[in-house]
Amino acid sequence: MEKSISEPQWQVLKTLLESEGELTTHQIVEISGIDHPMVMATLTFGKELGWLEISEQSREELVPTEGAKEQITRGLPERRILPTLSEKTRIPMREIAQIAKEQDIPLNEIIKWGSMRGWVAKDGGDLKITASGKSAMEQLADDEKALQLALKSGSLFIDELAACDIDPVNVKKFLTNRSTIVKLKPRTERTAKLTKTGREVLACGIRIIKERNVLTSDDITSGDWRQIKLRHYDVTLEAERVHPARIHLVQKIIQQTRNAFLEMGFTEIVSPQVESAFWDFDALFQPQDHPARDMQDTFYLTRPAAARLPGKEVVERVKLTHENGWETGSSGWGYRWSRDRARQTVLRTHTTASTIRALAENPNPPRKVFCVGKVFRNEAISYKHLPEFFQVDGIVIDEEANLSTLLGTLQVFYKKMGFDKVKFKPAFFPYTEPSAEVFVYMESKKTWLELGGSGIFRPEVTQPFGCKVPVLAWGLGLDRLAMIRYGIDDIRELFWCDFDKLKEVSLCQ
Repeated sequence: MEKSISEPQWQVLKTLLESEGELTTHQIVEISGIDHPMVMATLTFGKELGWLEISEQSREELVPTEGAKEQITRGLPERRILPTLSEKTRIPMREIAQIAKEQDIPLNEIIKWGSMRGWVAKDGGDLKITASGKSAMEQLADDEKALQLALKSGSLFIDELAACDIDPVNVKKFLTNRSTIVKLKPRTERTAKLTKTGREVLACGIRIIKERNVLTSDDITSGDWRQIKLRHYDVTLEAERVHPARIHLVQKIIQQTRNAFLEMGFTEIVSPQVESAFWDFDALFQPQDHPARDMQDTFYLTRPAAARLPGKEVVERVKLTHENGWETGSSGWGYRWSRDRARQTVLRTHTTASTIRALAENPNPPRKVFCVGKVFRNEAISYKHLPEFFQVDGIVIDEEANLSTLLGTLQVFYKKMGFDKVKFKPAFFPYTEPSAEVFVYMESKKTWLELGGSGIFRPEVTQPFGCKVPVLAWGLGLDRLAMIRYGIDDIRELFWCDFDKLKEVSLCQ
């Protein structure tokens, strides 16, 4: 009995008929010009009739990231430190940290990967190069060779490495958790070939039917309708995935944070990212010799080098509060306060600079304000630190405000963000007393994670600005919140343009 098949099915089967052996689905798509869903449907159809044999193979594809080429060219962190170590044999860890900072090498990756490879070892407070490390200076490791090959071709399969005299086990060991350089993606490769029955059937002749969605008037008048079959649709077939537009993960968290506080009756405020040391530090009763104000922790600007200070009366109150406590009941810090240091310009280190500005502008209760924005710290880039990140700060000015009000406010906020389990631990911060750290429970990892600090502003902070009622305050990190929400282990992934990952994020998450 003559078998009838459609034109696309014939193109797929004809491609296999003309081949010498088996072909992958990607090869069939490329040769036949038929789209992938139709190819898969035809292969399933042919297999059910006994015309085809289909085999599947699970493979892992090694795909370099966009920044991989630069990192490989410069050398992996654990390799870049080897020449320095080989010159002195061993170097104190403090000196290693300084070298890493100067050369822009993540210290944690030097220790982690260097130790895992056996290239370096800790000896007391020193780091030393091992015999394996000295040998490694002469040749690339297997994973480095694999990365170079992958960069040339765009990607490669792990099972192809053995043919290049590269150990796949070593490659997976040292690249599995290096998402900044490479991604290991599981793939299922399907191959198909005609059976003896299939070749006989196709050789004897197949009736090829034209399939159409609808009949036209020309088809009817010409009589072509006899050779046309109206196409049936199988709604169970795999269709092309459509990815609607998505907001970037960080921007999504920012918008949700803004909505949460606005729903709670807060007013949003803004302030400049370039801030004076007065508002960033002095107004918050942070002494001018505090370590956090050093250039190792703060970005200072050369242009503009100085900022304007607020009115003389306010500045004088802050000055006296630092020197002797003024009228706050404190003894102050006991040093000579400098206007010049207060006028220094910095990239703001926290959005608390915004909320203290708001307090100074209007210290009268009741008032609730918040600020979401980017802040800057002179941090070495690593999987958990970046020199710039996002924070949300807020204050509540109210005669009846107390610690219970503060904790309840933050608990409601995190519940709106999807975290039902919130707890607080006593802490110390220079400008709040009492103070508490905020923790949320991460269900996926069964652990508590710290997300920020909070407390009640000290009188040394509020009274110089004419506020004599309790002021609740908090500063919470949003980047880490995004990492928890979306299951990201490396903070740098938040800011890479990884469209594949963005496509997989649920719209309602």
